[in-house]
Amino acid sequence: MNPIVHFEILAGPGTDKHDLQAFYRDTFGWTIDASNPMDYGLAMPGGPQAQPGPPEHGINGAVDNAEDHNKVVIYIGVDDPAAYLERIKAAGGSVIQDVTVVPGMVTFATFRDPAGNEIGLVANQMPSA
Repeated sequence: MNPIVHFEILAGPGTDKHDLQAFYRDTFGWTIDASNPMDYGLAMPGGPQAQPGPPEHGINGAVDNAEDHNKVVIYIGVDDPAAYLERIKAAGGSVIQDVTVVPGMVTFATFRDPAGNEIGLVANQMPSA
């Protein structure tokens, strides 16, 4: 099975990501941490964890910026993002961003489904640094 493993709530141009992060932190009690080299606002709706692994309640994600427009993107965990992009194209979807590797962090891609929704793929295995 290919579960939803991550989400992004993204502020488009003209919207301050820090204001958006404060909204989710203050309204829902989420922990949002952007103290990483990419200043990426990692969101933990279930609260901080004592141990690694899935959160106790819900999935982790991010509240950050988008270059094009405000949007919400979910990410599906898969074993081979490139193979899934081929399946997506064959089924009527289109590729937005081809497979991209961020060493030591993530391998991902994004696509549009036939209805125009933007969805992401994340490799189940973290790439080496």
